[in-house]
Amino acid sequence: MALRDTSIPEPAGPLPNTTASALSPQDRGRLLAGAHHDPHALLGAHPVPGGIVFRALRPFARSVSVVIGGKRTALVSEGDGLFSGVLPLAEIPEYLLHVAYEGGEQETHDPYRFLPALGELDLHLIREGRHEQLWQALGAQPMTHEGVTGTRFTVWAPNAQGVRVAADFTHWDGTQFPMRSLGACGVWELFLPGVGEGTAYKFEIHSRYGHRFLKADPMARRTEEPPNTASIVTASHYEWGDAEWMAHRADTPVHEAPFSVYEVHLASWRPGLDYRGLAEELPAYVKDLGFTHVELMPVAEHPFHGSWGYQVTGFYAPTARLGSPDDFRYFVDACHRAGIGVIMDWVPAHFPKDDWALARFDGDPLYEPGDDRRAEHPDWGTYEFDFARTEVRNFLVANAVYWCEEFHIDGLRVDAVASMLYLDYSREDGQWEPNAYGGREDLAAMGFLQEMNATVYRRAPGVVTIAEESTAWGGVTRPTDTGGLGFGLKWNMGWMHDSLEYLAHEPVHRKYHHHEMTFSMVYAYSENYVLPISHDEVVHGKQALVSKAPGDWWQRRANVRAYLGFMWSHPGKQLLFMGQEFAQGAEWSVEHGPEWWLLDDGYHSAGDHRGVRDLVRDLNAAYRATPALWQCDTRPEGFRWVAVDSADDNVFAFLRYDAEGNPLLAVSNFSPVVRHDYDLWVPDETEAWQESLNTDATRYGGSGVTNPDPVKREDGRVRITLPPLATVWLTPFAP
Repeated sequence: MALRDTSIPEPAGPLPNTTASALSPQDRGRLLAGAHHDPHALLGAHPVPGGIVFRALRPFARSVSVVIGGKRTALVSEGDGLFSGVLPLAEIPEYLLHVAYEGGEQETHDPYRFLPALGELDLHLIREGRHEQLWQALGAQPMTHEGVTGTRFTVWAPNAQGVRVAADFTHWDGTQFPMRSLGACGVWELFLPGVGEGTAYKFEIHSRYGHRFLKADPMARRTEEPPNTASIVTASHYEWGDAEWMAHRADTPVHEAPFSVYEVHLASWRPGLDYRGLAEELPAYVKDLGFTHVELMPVAEHPFHGSWGYQVTGFYAPTARLGSPDDFRYFVDACHRAGIGVIMDWVPAHFPKDDWALARFDGDPLYEPGDDRRAEHPDWGTYEFDFARTEVRNFLVANAVYWCEEFHIDGLRVDAVASMLYLDYSREDGQWEPNAYGGREDLAAMGFLQEMNATVYRRAPGVVTIAEESTAWGGVTRPTDTGGLGFGLKWNMGWMHDSLEYLAHEPVHRKYHHHEMTFSMVYAYSENYVLPISHDEVVHGKQALVSKAPGDWWQRRANVRAYLGFMWSHPGKQLLFMGQEFAQGAEWSVEHGPEWWLLDDGYHSAGDHRGVRDLVRDLNAAYRATPALWQCDTRPEGFRWVAVDSADDNVFAFLRYDAEGNPLLAVSNFSPVVRHDYDLWVPDETEAWQESLNTDATRYGGSGVTNPDPVKREDGRVRITLPPLATVWLTPFAP
């Protein structure tokens, strides 16, 4: 759309007849106001008595001419940027528009000569709410249409009186590019020849109340870097190198596979690194520590950095703070090539009220419910999605599919599921209405989650969906065809809360809280669980993991080592937030990230922090090599208590079994005393056990109390030495 700075030759040919070309006052007014539903019926070329009328809307143009077969004929100005004329032609020819401005001139295809660039099948699927690749139908799509390259702009705005494209090349004035309505589906469309990748744009909405305002594209696949808010035309040119990973990631169901997750906030893991810089460092770090997956806090575009990504405005765009969409693809690809799966936090529960984004998108509640009581999220100052609306549900379901298909994401951790499931979530009496059956369950949200899970699992084999759900809702990880929500895994918030409460107590008081460590096994097989020590547990005054523990510096680290050993051996998958793997003492800061300097050679306690990190590395290595720790996570026969009521000793002991019955014995001593010849009845035929991991080893910063020799079973019992504040793993002795 760039102008050529050149002189303007006189147009050739006779001036056109204009008597048959005038618009009615009503059409003219609506067109110029941006409130016309069908500008293509007014602009472009159309047969009229006496020939073909050509009409163009080009504000600020000095002149507009029609170019036919290399011959230019000037149109007559009607004022307000409208130019028209009738040429004595029998049919509409191939033609171009020659537009002259003060700064130069351009020759371009007329956007209003093209048929819709969106097909009937797309429109049908949008109406039905079943377009599983919605991003290919809505938004800005570079393409060749009727032999001409350009970009198709489409947007869903059913309540709008008119929609126009405003862009950087129009100086954010949408006057010259009104879009046409494609009927009852509420979609507006316009193909703009010559517009390509890198163009910044928004949609100018004319509401039914007479207001005009600019909105970012809800389907934008790339955005300007915040605080700028425009959408950017983009297309992917990335060539993936992870074919082997994608071919085999579905080989083993996730609940029967090792699954150890390192949670990361990308922008603060190593401040200053972009997607490609992170790709060079993060996969190698995660692989070295033995984690199977990395979980990314939300990467979808969000205006406020301090929200950590949980207030999303660009659901289809990776944040531009760290690079382009293809740069993000490069990062995911690098993880896969390193053997690391990528899970992404996904936030379909709510969205912020920024006036340039989804809120009141076409002048009316659209993505949010019309009832203010239902629309407002009482905790976060945001809007909730209207899960009962077909198109909104489609927007979100397709978004889940989008990240899996376009970015090869291996898992979606769904944020704030409880806030979606309950109508009375954080609401007092009178602030909510029961469902059709008189209950508090949000049936529409339940249906949405079931549809999302079923669709993702069908379209993206090997992908896992994970619910952050903090209540006792039944069947979160039960299949949808039996009435469940259909998630693959669920965060075990109860285990997290109880075990951290226990950890915080002085050892002398822990016997009164023994049940906080054993209660999780009462419900351990009600769902498929992840044990999360996430970002939420190390911010806002909750303290970092090592700072939650009591005692001096040695005791705090020992407590954490024992806790991690207990966590890695407990049924369920593991998740650990960045910085906790090396016992960072301070809470996480979104501005500064992990305190990497604690590991530097010059720091006096660097060895202490490295010791904890070495333990995490060894925990992951032993975990992955021991099927008993993960193969039967969701089956009761994979677990058996050995010591469940040793409250006075602060001791917990249990057996884990793999699918073939091979055991691992895990014993945790959360007391700061050494217990020699600790007697345990072991209901297993194993004749002798050998220590395979001990969190009190000196290389981890422990006191070095170990069991160096095999421990023999006599009369069904074993006697082992329990180090202070430590967890010991024992496996069958193999002479």
